[in-house]
Amino acid sequence: MTLTLGHFLALGAMLFSLSVIGIFLNRRNLIVLLMAIELMLLAVNMNFVAFSYYLGDMHGQIFVFFILTVAAAESAIGLAILVLLFRNKSNILVDELNTLKG
Repeated sequence: MTLTLGHFLALGAMLFSLSVIGIFLNRRNLIVLLMAIELMLLAVNMNFVAFSYYLGDMHGQIFVFFILTVAAAESAIGLAILVLLFRNKSNILVDELNTLKG
């Protein structure tokens, strides 16, 4: 059995839909929301790599490196903000973060 483009696109669609479900079902825990966003980015990256491979073009794979770089920076900054929020408020529930409004 050979893997076709449809297999990769179906897997990417499943990962993307799983991340969307994770965002809509869990709106209280900020760490789970960040993980769902990262899963969404990885699903899109997999589609970029699959199209790049099957079209014989390297532009999609190069674009994935830039996306992964931005995602790593976003995760580092997001986790740093979460650590500061946890130190100041002793929890990271999304419902209680509305007190940060100016």
